[in-house]
Amino acid sequence: MQVPLIRLQCGANSYDWGKKGSDSAAARFAAATPSDGFTIQDDKPYAELWMGTHPSNPSKDLTTGRTLLDLVQDNQALLASSVASKYENKLPFLFKILSIGKALSIQAHPNKKLAEKLHARDPKNYPDDNHKPEMAIAITPFEGFCGFRPLAEISHFLENVPALRQLVGDDKAQSFIDTVKANPDDKTQNKKALQTVFGAVLSASEDDLAKATSSLVEAASSHGAEFAAGGVSSTSGSVLSELVTRLHGHFGSDYGLFVLFFLNFIKLSPGEALFLQADDIHAYVSGDIVECMASSDNVVRAGFTPKFKDVDTLVGMLTYNYAPIEEQKMEPVDYPYVTLNRAAYSSGSEAKLYDPPIEEFSVVRTVLRGNGSKATFDPLDGPSIIICTGGKGKISVGPTVKEIKEGYVYFVGATAECVLESEADGDEDEFVTFKAYCEVEETRNGA
Repeated sequence: MQVPLIRLQCGANSYDWGKKGSDSAAARFAAATPSDGFTIQDDKPYAELWMGTHPSNPSKDLTTGRTLLDLVQDNQALLASSVASKYENKLPFLFKILSIGKALSIQAHPNKKLAEKLHARDPKNYPDDNHKPEMAIAITPFEGFCGFRPLAEISHFLENVPALRQLVGDDKAQSFIDTVKANPDDKTQNKKALQTVFGAVLSASEDDLAKATSSLVEAASSHGAEFAAGGVSSTSGSVLSELVTRLHGHFGSDYGLFVLFFLNFIKLSPGEALFLQADDIHAYVSGDIVECMASSDNVVRAGFTPKFKDVDTLVGMLTYNYAPIEEQKMEPVDYPYVTLNRAAYSSGSEAKLYDPPIEEFSVVRTVLRGNGSKATFDPLDGPSIIICTGGKGKISVGPTVKEIKEGYVYFVGATAECVLESEADGDEDEFVTFKAYCEVEETRNGA
Protein backbone atom coordinates (compact mmCIF):
# COMPACT_ATOMS: atom_id res chain seq x y z
CA MET A 1 0.00 0.00 0.00
CA GLN A 2 1.20 3.50 -0.86
CA VAL A 3 2.61 5.34 2.18
CA PRO A 4 0.55 8.57 2.32
CA LEU A 5 3.66 10.82 2.64
CA ILE A 6 5.41 11.38 -0.68
CA ARG A 7 8.26 13.78 -1.32
CA LEU A 8 7.67 15.56 -4.61
CA GLN A 9 9.96 16.79 -7.36
CA CYS A 10 8.37 19.95 -8.76
CA GLY A 11 9.18 21.79 -11.97
CA ALA A 12 10.15 25.45 -12.30
CA ASN A 13 8.97 27.60 -15.22
CA SER A 14 11.19 30.28 -16.72
CA TYR A 15 9.23 33.34 -17.87
CA ASP A 16 10.62 36.78 -18.60
CA TRP A 17 8.91 38.34 -15.55
CA GLY A 18 10.61 36.00 -13.06
CA LYS A 19 13.37 36.95 -10.67
CA LYS A 20 16.82 35.98 -11.88
CA GLY A 21 19.06 33.25 -10.51
CA SER A 22 19.11 32.59 -6.79
CA ASP A 23 17.15 35.79 -6.11
CA SER A 24 14.14 33.71 -7.19
CA ALA A 25 12.48 31.72 -4.42
CA ALA A 26 10.96 29.50 -7.13
CA ALA A 27 14.47 28.62 -8.36
CA ARG A 28 15.89 28.01 -4.87
CA PHE A 29 12.97 25.81 -3.90
CA ALA A 30 13.23 23.82 -7.14
CA ALA A 31 16.97 23.34 -6.61
CA ALA A 32 16.39 21.95 -3.11
CA THR A 33 15.16 18.70 -4.66
CA PRO A 34 17.48 16.68 -6.95
CA SER A 35 16.47 16.94 -10.59
CA ASP A 36 18.26 15.86 -13.74
CA GLY A 37 19.46 18.86 -15.67
CA PHE A 38 18.26 21.59 -13.25
CA THR A 39 20.88 24.00 -12.04
CA ILE A 40 20.29 27.67 -11.25
CA GLN A 41 21.76 30.04 -13.85
CA ASP A 42 22.50 33.54 -12.55
CA ASP A 43 21.20 35.36 -15.62
CA LYS A 44 18.06 33.28 -16.17
CA PRO A 45 14.62 34.33 -14.85
CA TYR A 46 12.75 31.74 -12.78
CA ALA A 47 9.09 32.64 -12.39
CA GLU A 48 7.09 29.73 -10.98
CA LEU A 49 7.30 26.44 -9.11
CA TRP A 50 4.28 24.22 -9.80
CA MET A 51 2.99 21.68 -7.26
CA GLY A 52 0.14 19.41 -8.32
CA THR A 53 -1.21 17.22 -11.09
CA HIS A 54 -1.75 19.77 -13.87
CA PRO A 55 -0.44 18.21 -17.13
CA SER A 56 1.53 21.33 -18.13
CA ASN A 57 4.07 20.72 -15.36
CA PRO A 58 3.13 17.70 -13.22
CA SER A 59 4.86 16.96 -9.93
CA LYS A 60 6.61 13.61 -9.54
CA ASP A 61 7.36 11.16 -6.74
CA LEU A 62 11.04 11.85 -6.03
CA THR A 63 11.71 8.18 -5.29
CA THR A 64 9.95 6.45 -8.20
CA GLY A 65 9.69 9.21 -10.82
CA ARG A 66 5.99 8.51 -11.31
CA THR A 67 3.75 11.55 -11.71
CA LEU A 68 1.50 12.50 -8.84
CA LEU A 69 -1.44 12.22 -11.25
CA ASP A 70 -0.60 8.56 -11.91
CA LEU A 71 -0.27 7.88 -8.20
CA VAL A 72 -3.62 9.37 -7.19
CA GLN A 73 -5.45 7.80 -10.13
CA ASP A 74 -4.05 4.36 -9.25
CA ASN A 75 -4.90 4.81 -5.57
CA GLN A 76 -7.98 6.98 -5.12
CA ALA A 77 -7.75 6.58 -1.35
CA LEU A 78 -4.96 9.17 -1.49
CA LEU A 79 -7.55 11.75 -2.57
CA ALA A 80 -10.52 10.44 -0.51
CA SER A 81 -13.52 9.02 -2.34
CA SER A 82 -15.50 12.26 -1.99
CA VAL A 83 -12.77 14.33 -3.65
CA ALA A 84 -12.00 11.67 -6.28
CA SER A 85 -15.62 11.40 -7.39
CA LYS A 86 -16.24 15.16 -7.48
CA TYR A 87 -13.02 16.09 -9.30
CA GLU A 88 -12.59 13.13 -11.65
CA ASN A 89 -9.70 11.49 -9.78
CA LYS A 90 -7.51 14.60 -10.01
CA LEU A 91 -6.16 17.06 -7.49
CA PRO A 92 -8.66 19.96 -7.60
CA PHE A 93 -6.08 22.68 -6.91
CA LEU A 94 -2.77 23.87 -8.32
CA PHE A 95 -0.24 25.15 -5.78
CA LYS A 96 2.55 27.51 -6.89
CA ILE A 97 5.43 29.66 -5.78
CA LEU A 98 5.74 32.85 -7.85
CA SER A 99 8.90 34.98 -7.87
CA ILE A 100 8.09 38.26 -9.59
CA GLY A 101 10.93 40.43 -10.88
CA LYS A 102 8.77 42.61 -13.11
CA ALA A 103 5.06 42.94 -13.63
CA LEU A 104 2.91 40.11 -14.92
CA SER A 105 0.27 40.87 -17.51
CA ILE A 106 -2.91 42.81 -16.82
CA GLN A 107 -5.18 39.80 -16.61
CA ALA A 108 -8.22 37.96 -15.37
CA HIS A 109 -9.24 34.31 -15.27
CA PRO A 110 -12.55 33.19 -16.79
CA ASN A 111 -15.43 31.70 -14.83
CA LYS A 112 -16.44 28.09 -15.47
CA LYS A 113 -18.99 28.82 -18.21
CA LEU A 114 -16.71 31.20 -20.11
CA ALA A 115 -13.73 28.86 -19.69
CA GLU A 116 -15.67 26.10 -21.42
CA LYS A 117 -16.51 28.42 -24.34
CA LEU A 118 -12.96 29.77 -24.68
CA HIS A 119 -11.44 26.29 -24.52
CA ALA A 120 -13.79 25.00 -27.22
CA ARG A 121 -13.08 28.01 -29.44
CA ASP A 122 -9.32 28.38 -28.88
CA PRO A 123 -7.71 25.45 -27.03
CA LYS A 124 -4.21 26.68 -27.88
CA ASN A 125 -4.56 29.89 -25.87
CA TYR A 126 -7.13 28.54 -23.38
CA PRO A 127 -5.92 25.02 -22.55
CA ASP A 128 -8.46 24.27 -19.79
CA ASP A 129 -12.24 24.21 -19.49
CA ASN A 130 -12.14 25.04 -15.78
CA HIS A 131 -12.45 28.29 -13.85
CA LYS A 132 -9.46 29.69 -11.96
CA PRO A 133 -10.22 31.56 -8.75
CA GLU A 134 -6.94 32.07 -6.94
CA MET A 135 -5.38 33.21 -3.69
CA ALA A 136 -1.99 34.86 -3.18
CA ILE A 137 -0.11 34.90 0.15
CA ALA A 138 3.06 36.96 0.45
CA ILE A 139 6.36 35.27 1.35
CA THR A 140 8.37 38.47 0.88
CA PRO A 141 7.11 42.07 0.53
CA PHE A 142 4.73 42.12 -2.46
CA GLU A 143 3.27 44.73 -4.79
CA GLY A 144 0.34 44.30 -7.12
CA PHE A 145 -2.81 45.66 -8.70
CA CYS A 146 -6.11 44.13 -7.66
CA GLY A 147 -9.65 45.11 -8.63
CA PHE A 148 -10.96 48.51 -9.68
CA ARG A 149 -10.43 51.56 -7.51
CA PRO A 150 -13.40 53.39 -5.98
CA LEU A 151 -15.00 55.42 -8.77
CA ALA A 152 -14.18 58.76 -7.17
CA GLU A 153 -10.49 57.94 -7.52
CA ILE A 154 -10.87 57.04 -11.20
CA SER A 155 -12.83 60.26 -11.81
CA HIS A 156 -10.06 62.21 -10.10
CA PHE A 157 -7.41 60.78 -12.40
CA LEU A 158 -9.53 61.33 -15.52
CA GLU A 159 -9.88 64.98 -14.50
CA ASN A 160 -6.27 65.58 -13.46
CA VAL A 161 -4.02 63.38 -15.64
CA PRO A 162 -4.06 64.88 -19.15
CA ALA A 163 -2.36 61.89 -20.78
CA LEU A 164 -5.04 59.53 -19.42
CA ARG A 165 -7.87 61.82 -20.50
CA GLN A 166 -6.22 62.16 -23.90
CA LEU A 167 -6.15 58.37 -24.40
CA VAL A 168 -9.73 57.83 -23.20
CA GLY A 169 -11.09 60.82 -25.11
CA ASP A 170 -12.61 64.00 -23.64
CA ASP A 171 -16.23 63.04 -24.29
CA LYS A 172 -16.00 59.56 -22.76
CA ALA A 173 -13.97 60.81 -19.80
CA GLN A 174 -16.43 63.58 -19.03
CA SER A 175 -19.41 61.28 -19.48
CA PHE A 176 -17.94 58.90 -16.88
CA ILE A 177 -17.24 61.73 -14.44
CA ASP A 178 -20.76 63.14 -14.82
CA THR A 179 -22.43 59.71 -14.52
CA VAL A 180 -20.59 58.80 -11.32
CA LYS A 181 -21.21 62.20 -9.78
CA ALA A 182 -24.94 62.21 -10.59
CA ASN A 183 -25.60 58.58 -9.63
CA PRO A 184 -23.09 57.51 -6.97
CA ASP A 185 -25.29 54.61 -5.77
CA ASP A 186 -26.41 53.26 -9.16
CA LYS A 187 -23.99 50.35 -9.44
CA THR A 188 -25.44 48.98 -12.68
CA GLN A 189 -25.11 52.27 -14.52
CA ASN A 190 -21.72 53.03 -13.00
CA LYS A 191 -20.31 49.63 -13.97
CA LYS A 192 -21.40 50.25 -17.57
CA ALA A 193 -19.72 53.65 -17.49
CA LEU A 194 -16.56 52.07 -16.06
CA GLN A 195 -16.55 49.41 -18.78
CA THR A 196 -16.81 52.14 -21.44
CA VAL A 197 -13.82 54.17 -20.26
CA PHE A 198 -11.73 51.11 -19.46
CA GLY A 199 -12.45 49.66 -22.88
CA ALA A 200 -11.52 53.01 -24.46
CA VAL A 201 -8.02 52.74 -22.97
CA LEU A 202 -7.44 49.20 -24.22
CA SER A 203 -8.89 49.87 -27.69
CA ALA A 204 -6.88 53.05 -28.37
CA SER A 205 -4.64 52.97 -31.44
CA GLU A 206 -0.93 52.32 -31.03
CA ASP A 207 -0.17 55.81 -32.34
CA ASP A 208 -2.45 57.37 -29.72
CA LEU A 209 -0.90 55.13 -27.08
CA ALA A 210 2.62 56.23 -28.03
CA LYS A 211 1.70 59.93 -27.84
CA ALA A 212 -0.10 59.54 -24.52
CA THR A 213 2.75 57.47 -23.10
CA SER A 214 5.26 60.18 -23.97
CA SER A 215 3.17 62.74 -22.09
CA LEU A 216 2.64 60.42 -19.14
CA VAL A 217 6.33 59.55 -18.74
CA GLU A 218 7.28 63.22 -18.96
CA ALA A 219 4.80 64.00 -16.18
CA ALA A 220 6.18 61.16 -14.07
CA SER A 221 9.75 62.39 -14.52
CA SER A 222 8.62 65.77 -13.16
CA HIS A 223 7.57 63.97 -9.93
CA GLY A 224 3.98 63.63 -11.14
CA ALA A 225 2.35 66.67 -9.56
CA GLU A 226 -0.75 65.91 -11.64
CA PHE A 227 -0.88 62.39 -10.12
CA ALA A 228 -1.30 63.87 -6.64
CA ALA A 229 -4.44 62.51 -5.12
CA GLY A 230 -5.59 65.54 -3.18
CA GLY A 231 -6.91 63.23 -0.47
CA VAL A 232 -9.05 61.27 -2.94
CA SER A 233 -6.76 58.38 -3.92
CA SER A 234 -5.32 55.61 -1.74
CA THR A 235 -2.15 55.79 -3.85
CA SER A 236 0.12 58.84 -3.51
CA GLY A 237 1.34 60.84 -6.48
CA SER A 238 4.97 59.91 -5.77
CA VAL A 239 4.11 56.20 -5.71
CA LEU A 240 2.25 56.47 -9.03
CA SER A 241 5.15 58.42 -10.58
CA GLU A 242 7.61 55.74 -9.52
CA LEU A 243 5.35 52.98 -10.86
CA VAL A 244 4.93 54.70 -14.23
CA THR A 245 8.70 55.20 -14.53
CA ARG A 246 9.54 51.64 -13.46
CA LEU A 247 6.93 49.94 -15.64
CA HIS A 248 7.77 52.09 -18.65
CA GLY A 249 11.38 51.02 -18.19
CA HIS A 250 10.28 47.37 -18.33
CA PHE A 251 7.66 47.53 -21.08
CA GLY A 252 8.02 50.80 -23.00
CA SER A 253 4.80 52.17 -24.47
CA ASP A 254 2.10 49.91 -23.03
CA TYR A 255 -1.62 50.05 -22.27
CA GLY A 256 -0.84 48.83 -18.76
CA LEU A 257 0.69 52.22 -17.89
CA PHE A 258 -2.81 53.70 -18.09
CA VAL A 259 -4.66 50.73 -16.61
CA LEU A 260 -2.83 51.35 -13.32
CA PHE A 261 -4.93 54.52 -12.82
CA PHE A 262 -8.03 52.29 -12.76
CA LEU A 263 -6.80 49.59 -10.40
CA ASN A 264 -6.09 49.44 -6.68
CA PHE A 265 -2.38 49.33 -5.91
CA ILE A 266 -1.68 47.04 -2.98
CA LYS A 267 1.32 46.13 -0.86
CA LEU A 268 1.40 42.95 1.20
CA SER A 269 3.74 41.99 4.03
CA PRO A 270 4.66 38.31 4.54
CA GLY A 271 1.56 36.39 5.61
CA GLU A 272 -0.93 38.89 4.14
CA ALA A 273 -3.19 37.63 1.39
CA LEU A 274 -5.50 38.41 -1.53
CA PHE A 275 -8.33 36.30 -2.93
CA LEU A 276 -9.29 36.81 -6.56
CA GLN A 277 -12.60 35.52 -7.85
CA ALA A 278 -12.91 34.42 -11.45
CA ASP A 279 -13.38 37.50 -13.70
CA ASP A 280 -11.51 39.82 -11.28
CA ILE A 281 -8.80 41.97 -12.89
CA HIS A 282 -5.31 41.97 -11.40
CA ALA A 283 -1.58 42.19 -12.10
CA TYR A 284 1.30 41.24 -9.83
CA VAL A 285 4.22 43.68 -9.85
CA SER A 286 6.98 42.38 -7.53
CA GLY A 287 7.72 39.97 -4.71
CA ASP A 288 7.56 36.25 -3.87
CA ILE A 289 4.19 34.66 -3.13
CA VAL A 290 2.49 31.36 -2.50
CA GLU A 291 -0.40 31.06 -4.92
CA CYS A 292 -3.20 28.51 -4.86
CA MET A 293 -5.91 28.18 -7.50
CA ALA A 294 -8.41 25.84 -9.03
CA SER A 295 -6.53 23.54 -11.40
CA SER A 296 -6.48 25.60 -14.58
CA ASP A 297 -3.96 27.52 -16.70
CA ASN A 298 -6.39 29.91 -18.42
CA VAL A 299 -5.34 33.57 -18.54
CA VAL A 300 -7.02 36.41 -20.45
CA ARG A 301 -4.41 39.15 -20.97
CA ALA A 302 -4.40 42.76 -22.17
CA GLY A 303 -1.17 44.51 -21.18
CA PHE A 304 2.39 44.23 -19.78
CA THR A 305 3.02 41.08 -21.83
CA PRO A 306 4.40 39.86 -25.15
CA LYS A 307 2.01 36.89 -24.95
CA PHE A 308 -1.37 36.49 -26.64
CA LYS A 309 -3.73 39.36 -25.79
CA ASP A 310 -7.51 39.05 -25.95
CA VAL A 311 -8.74 42.56 -25.26
CA ASP A 312 -12.36 42.07 -26.35
CA THR A 313 -12.78 39.02 -24.13
CA LEU A 314 -11.17 40.76 -21.15
CA VAL A 315 -13.27 43.92 -21.46
CA GLY A 316 -16.43 41.84 -21.84
CA MET A 317 -15.82 39.36 -19.02
CA LEU A 318 -14.85 41.56 -16.07
CA THR A 319 -17.18 42.04 -13.12
CA TYR A 320 -16.31 45.77 -12.88
CA ASN A 321 -16.71 45.53 -9.14
CA TYR A 322 -15.05 48.51 -7.47
CA ALA A 323 -14.04 48.80 -3.84
CA PRO A 324 -11.37 50.25 -1.54
CA ILE A 325 -8.16 48.28 -1.32
CA GLU A 326 -8.90 47.15 2.24
CA GLU A 327 -11.77 45.05 0.90
CA GLN A 328 -9.45 43.19 -1.47
CA LYS A 329 -7.35 41.70 1.33
CA MET A 330 -8.16 38.34 2.91
CA GLU A 331 -7.83 37.97 6.67
CA PRO A 332 -6.66 34.58 7.97
CA VAL A 333 -8.04 32.99 11.13
CA ASP A 334 -6.65 30.49 13.62
CA TYR A 335 -6.74 26.99 12.14
CA PRO A 336 -9.01 24.97 14.44
CA TYR A 337 -7.85 21.43 13.65
CA VAL A 338 -4.29 21.47 14.94
CA THR A 339 -2.75 20.80 18.36
CA LEU A 340 0.39 22.70 19.37
CA ASN A 341 2.74 21.29 22.00
CA ARG A 342 3.98 23.31 24.98
CA ALA A 343 7.13 24.48 23.18
CA ALA A 344 5.01 25.77 20.30
CA TYR A 345 2.60 27.60 22.58
CA SER A 346 5.33 29.17 24.68
CA SER A 347 7.24 30.39 21.60
CA GLY A 348 4.21 32.05 20.01
CA SER A 349 3.99 29.55 17.17
CA GLU A 350 0.82 29.60 15.06
CA ALA A 351 -1.21 27.94 12.33
CA LYS A 352 -3.37 30.33 10.30
CA LEU A 353 -6.16 29.34 7.90
CA TYR A 354 -6.82 31.14 4.61
CA ASP A 355 -10.25 29.87 3.61
CA PRO A 356 -11.67 31.41 0.42
CA PRO A 357 -15.37 31.04 -0.47
CA ILE A 358 -14.82 28.15 -2.91
CA GLU A 359 -14.59 24.38 -2.55
CA GLU A 360 -11.38 23.55 -4.41
CA PHE A 361 -8.82 24.64 -1.81
CA SER A 362 -7.86 26.22 1.48
CA VAL A 363 -4.35 27.00 2.74
CA VAL A 364 -2.77 26.80 6.21
CA ARG A 365 0.39 28.79 7.01
CA THR A 366 2.25 27.32 9.97
CA VAL A 367 5.08 29.14 11.74
CA LEU A 368 6.91 27.07 14.39
CA ARG A 369 9.40 29.10 16.42
CA GLY A 370 12.45 27.82 18.29
CA ASN A 371 13.47 24.18 18.64
CA GLY A 372 11.07 21.31 19.28
CA SER A 373 7.85 23.20 18.52
CA LYS A 374 5.33 20.70 17.23
CA ALA A 375 2.02 20.99 15.35
CA THR A 376 -0.16 17.89 15.08
CA PHE A 377 -2.83 18.22 12.38
CA ASP A 378 -6.06 16.24 12.57
CA PRO A 379 -6.63 13.89 9.63
CA LEU A 380 -8.27 15.49 6.59
CA ASP A 381 -10.84 13.80 4.38
CA GLY A 382 -8.89 14.97 1.37
CA PRO A 383 -5.38 15.45 -0.05
CA SER A 384 -2.83 18.13 0.83
CA ILE A 385 0.50 19.45 -0.42
CA ILE A 386 3.00 21.01 2.00
CA ILE A 387 5.98 23.20 1.09
CA CYS A 388 8.58 24.59 3.48
CA THR A 389 9.52 28.19 2.69
CA GLY A 390 11.93 28.75 5.57
CA GLY A 391 13.76 26.95 8.36
CA LYS A 392 13.88 23.19 8.85
CA GLY A 393 12.26 20.37 10.75
CA LYS A 394 10.62 16.98 10.52
CA ILE A 395 7.37 15.88 8.91
CA SER A 396 5.74 12.62 9.95
CA VAL A 397 2.71 10.55 8.98
CA GLY A 398 2.26 7.54 11.22
CA PRO A 399 5.64 5.80 11.63
CA THR A 400 7.10 7.56 8.58
CA VAL A 401 9.35 10.48 9.56
CA LYS A 402 11.20 12.60 6.99
CA GLU A 403 13.38 15.68 6.86
CA ILE A 404 11.82 18.92 5.62
CA LYS A 405 13.58 22.24 4.95
CA GLU A 406 13.39 25.21 2.60
CA GLY A 407 12.10 24.11 -0.79
CA TYR A 408 11.05 20.59 0.21
CA VAL A 409 7.56 19.62 -0.99
CA TYR A 410 5.44 16.74 0.27
CA PHE A 411 2.11 15.23 -0.73
CA VAL A 412 0.03 13.97 2.20
CA GLY A 413 -2.75 11.50 1.45
CA ALA A 414 -6.28 11.69 2.80
CA THR A 415 -7.09 10.57 6.38
CA ALA A 416 -3.43 10.80 7.47
CA GLU A 417 -2.52 12.55 10.71
CA CYS A 418 0.41 14.84 9.87
CA VAL A 419 2.91 16.20 12.38
CA LEU A 420 5.38 19.04 11.82
CA GLU A 421 8.22 19.65 14.28
CA SER A 422 10.82 22.41 14.17
CA GLU A 423 14.57 21.94 14.39
CA ALA A 424 16.25 25.23 15.23
CA ASP A 425 19.61 26.52 16.39
CA GLY A 426 18.11 29.49 18.23
CA ASP A 427 14.88 30.74 19.76
CA GLU A 428 14.41 33.28 16.95
CA ASP A 429 14.56 30.71 14.13
CA GLU A 430 11.29 30.04 12.31
CA PHE A 431 10.16 26.88 10.52
CA VAL A 432 7.55 28.08 8.00
CA THR A 433 5.29 25.85 5.90
CA PHE A 434 2.25 26.30 3.68
CA LYS A 435 -0.29 23.52 3.26
CA ALA A 436 -2.89 23.53 0.48
CA TYR A 437 -5.73 21.06 0.90
CA CYS A 438 -9.23 20.16 -0.24
CA GLU A 439 -12.15 18.60 1.59
CA VAL A 440 -15.62 18.23 0.11
CA GLU A 441 -17.62 17.94 3.33
CA GLU A 442 -19.07 21.19 4.67
CA THR A 443 -18.45 20.03 8.23
CA ARG A 444 -14.73 20.83 7.96
CA ASN A 445 -14.58 24.18 6.20
CA GLY A 446 -12.82 25.95 9.05
CA ALA A 447 -15.51 28.64 9.22
